[in-house]
Amino acid sequence: MTRPKPIVLTAALGLVLAFWGVPGAPEAAAAGGMPQPQRIVNVSDTEGLRNALRQARMGTHIRLRPGEYRGGLYVAGVRGTQRHPIVVMAADPTRPPVIRGGSNGIQFSSPAHLILQDLVFEGATTNGLNIDDGGTMEFSAHDIVMRRLQVRNVGERGNQDGIKLSGVTRFRIEQCTIEYWGEGGSAIDMVGCSHGVIEGSTFRHREGITSGNGVQAKGGSEHIIVRHCNFYHAGERNVQIGGLTGLRFFRPQPPQGAEARHITVEGCILVGARAAVAFVSAEDSTFRHNTIYRPQRWVIRILQEQRAEGFVPCRNNTLSHNLIVYRQEEIGQVINIGPGTQPGTFNFSHNFWYCEDRPRSVPPLPAREQNGTYGRDPQFNPPVPGDFSVAEDSPARHVGAHSLTEPTRLPGEEGDDSEQDGDEQEAA
Repeated sequence: MTRPKPIVLTAALGLVLAFWGVPGAPEAAAAGGMPQPQRIVNVSDTEGLRNALRQARMGTHIRLRPGEYRGGLYVAGVRGTQRHPIVVMAADPTRPPVIRGGSNGIQFSSPAHLILQDLVFEGATTNGLNIDDGGTMEFSAHDIVMRRLQVRNVGERGNQDGIKLSGVTRFRIEQCTIEYWGEGGSAIDMVGCSHGVIEGSTFRHREGITSGNGVQAKGGSEHIIVRHCNFYHAGERNVQIGGLTGLRFFRPQPPQGAEARHITVEGCILVGARAAVAFVSAEDSTFRHNTIYRPQRWVIRILQEQRAEGFVPCRNNTLSHNLIVYRQEEIGQVINIGPGTQPGTFNFSHNFWYCEDRPRSVPPLPAREQNGTYGRDPQFNPPVPGDFSVAEDSPARHVGAHSLTEPTRLPGEEGDDSEQDGDEQEAA
């Protein structure tokens, strides 16, 4: 099986950042730079890190020297401001510090305007990194940037996640690598999160996993973009849009009738897993310009796992301009449709389907596809590990991860003064 390699972020990312910026962060941070510190704290041991986190104020930059730090840290109310965020970063990015063990490597409760950069989380038993709103259900966790994090070897066979986000709004996860999390968990698990971008990241697990996910957005999550990411056997489902969440965990309260809405997955490479993508109790979401390569049981799943009263059936989702390569001998169904769904409301358009061992076959779809392509070899370029680009004269040159030229933009949040902290005083 060919392994994907990290995709180089394109100039299109700059266009998105210019439009939206990193949520609430200064323009320098949005461009991958770093705002000027108001105070620098250098730490070299676990106790020093714990004290620095507890005492951090707006504009504090905490720089971790190379070495190992004990996980299991919990800190509440780490809150910077839009102009002066709090930063936790490696002192030397070429030798990132390792936060090892603990139930959670670090748990941040109700943070705001926080940047985490060039850190390694390894060997936590529950979640590598946990960020939540403290159970307030009021999106008190906001404006968070996670950049070039490595999270690996979290948990074992249970519901343990690489990165767990609960009630977080306006966030970015970029250029991160997450490998080997709990077999029942997710590389990134979002419950009731909104207005976030996950970009340029890699998610890798073992072949044959029969539960868990790569990226999951559920519990009322909306307006999330997953872009230019690589998934390699990332759980049973490489991407799960929606899910099954206890009603008391939804954000906002009360639940608004769907596990997930307005989730976009675009420009990604998805290799293996039992299903490339699953829509689960979700609506109005989009899967576009992605490359799917050899899923192991289904290409797509359409399911309704949330059965509570007042929830809409899984419906009105769009799949377009995807390059889908599979083998009939490896899958049972191209699309698995569960009861209680409305698959006829799905929109299929301009997808390129190629079955390697039955090239003339046409996949049975639950709704008529507009301008689909079937039975033509996409002509991948000569084999290079992880290279799923196609030849210049390929019939698939206008579909797949390589073809994304106009990235999706998140809706603006203009006029929402409640989330904009002033720079004259510290955030509450």
